[in-house]
Amino acid sequence: MSASLKGKTLFITGASRGIGLAIGLRAARDGANVVIAAKTAEPNPKLPGTVFTAAKEIDDAGGKGLGVVCDIRFEEQVAAAVAKAVETFGGIDILVNNASAISLTGTEHTPMKRYDLMHGINTRGTFLVSQQCIPHLKKAANPHILNLSPPLNMETRWFAPHVAYTMAKFGMSMCVLGMAGEFKGKIAINALWPRTTIATAAVKNLLGGDAAMKGSRKPEIMGDAAHAILTKSVEVSGNFFIDDEVLAREGKTDLSEYAVDPTAQLLPDFFV
Repeated sequence: MSASLKGKTLFITGASRGIGLAIGLRAARDGANVVIAAKTAEPNPKLPGTVFTAAKEIDDAGGKGLGVVCDIRFEEQVAAAVAKAVETFGGIDILVNNASAISLTGTEHTPMKRYDLMHGINTRGTFLVSQQCIPHLKKAANPHILNLSPPLNMETRWFAPHVAYTMAKFGMSMCVLGMAGEFKGKIAINALWPRTTIATAAVKNLLGGDAAMKGSRKPEIMGDAAHAILTKSVEVSGNFFIDDEVLAREGKTDLSEYAVDPTAQLLPDFFV
């Protein structure tokens, strides 16, 4: 397998910032086409980046960026975004289901609006975008779907504090389990999850501000781990990968460059 994504077209959801953008930028350095499919059209003071600033970053990194405003809860918006990607670049080689909503609330404190948002984006959105991309992926050489979702650890401790969120994230992982079997030998379908918290807006806003950021790794670790997976053959499928394990298999065990603060104790992420 070629270890480069040069000329490949990636469709990445929720890629205007954070992990999705890091995966896109790593591919862009190879000379890939990257479709940034996300909701953010206008700058938000709490959340850096829009689909347009992200597309420019892809261009600046050596790839070709296409920003498409798309809310993956709506079928017609997803169909239009996929059509635009195919029209612009001639096809889709790789889908990264990164878009996600999070609310770390217990059962009594999860408004149904938040429940619906998490399930609409995480589980249903991942299923919908996959469904729309699969006909194009089937035509690609060595197609991949990568879901940013956790290993299916069916243990009470991962559900009890935030049942609704865990169900929604595990829904993404169940898409991996099922679709990897359904499209075996045709499309590689895997999950990737970080060992530690990653320094993103979600971690800063939800998990305790700067202290949580200090104990996190930079999104680049996920970009590099995703790159290693997406350059493997279509036979490498149905796996629930953890970022540091992927890099260790590539021979990279010194991960200090990814630390936000090398002196801080790393915070483990959920589900691992």
